[in-house]
Amino acid sequence: MMRPTRRAFAALPLLAALPAAAQERYPSRAIRMVVPFAAGAATDLRARIFAERMAQDWGQPVVVDNRGGANGFLAAEAVARARPDGYTLLFTSNTTHGSNPALFKRLPYDPIRDFEPVALLGVSTMLVVVNNALPVRSIAELVAHGRANPGKLSFGSGSQSSRMAGEMFKTMTGIDMVNVSYRSNPQAITDVISGTLPLMFCDTTTSIPQVREGRVRALAVTAANRISAMPDLPTVAEAGNLPGYELGTWTAVYATGGTPREIVDQLNVKLREILALPAVSARLREDATEPLTGSPDHLRDFTRSEIEKWTRVARQAGIEPE
Repeated sequence: MMRPTRRAFAALPLLAALPAAAQERYPSRAIRMVVPFAAGAATDLRARIFAERMAQDWGQPVVVDNRGGANGFLAAEAVARARPDGYTLLFTSNTTHGSNPALFKRLPYDPIRDFEPVALLGVSTMLVVVNNALPVRSIAELVAHGRANPGKLSFGSGSQSSRMAGEMFKTMTGIDMVNVSYRSNPQAITDVISGTLPLMFCDTTTSIPQVREGRVRALAVTAANRISAMPDLPTVAEAGNLPGYELGTWTAVYATGGTPREIVDQLNVKLREILALPAVSARLREDATEPLTGSPDHLRDFTRSEIEKWTRVARQAGIEPE
């Protein structure tokens, strides 16, 4: 029987020192996908599409963990403080990695340092929707109604993106409106439907089905151009004679900072494979979300540019960081 050589014995401590992620095939157990919004929100619905396909392809459970509220702090911090092994992911939007850095002086996480960017998945827009009983049928009529009733209009926001869209609208039109915060956009639009809330700036995934079923009235889109999902709906800029008004949203996945690059790359490849599936890309386009992706490095640069953009938007809207 051959005895282990001194070189083999010397290698044992090195093997023991390797992180678990380097010693096992990835993924070899369940992955937790943390979402900073309640179940049913746009980001949650998109997360479930990708989680289901990842689980099918890899043969491991991918559990969606909804941690809504607190401006996305709870979800982002949970991932930032997790083990950097690729088994805890943040499926998020520009709320945690774009607008939050612009709206808060202090965050319980660093959007750049505490995360490893994995993949950008798509960009979208919002609709301006109102309760059917509100006597306005266009952005111009909304502006006139708001000016005639100062302080009497309120708008709901279930994300920082929807809040920022409303604040920007307030600043550019001079309307005195009050923001009412919700844990998620589905909760807010429920109150628009009931008449408890007159209007909101809502993601397309949540709002388009309600518009098509006649439960709320859509006045415009916040994008720079009209969208194929609702081609007859004007933009806020054109309908309200508000040149420069434009605000969109996006979806991306991040891992905990320090996650090995080989795992990040493996996740990036898998997410891009799923995004390329005709059924998935078609499902996203139905909600006016344009599939868009790139490398982890692309997402890192994109995140930095988005933080700069949302900071500029907040400043233009006159929002003082809390």
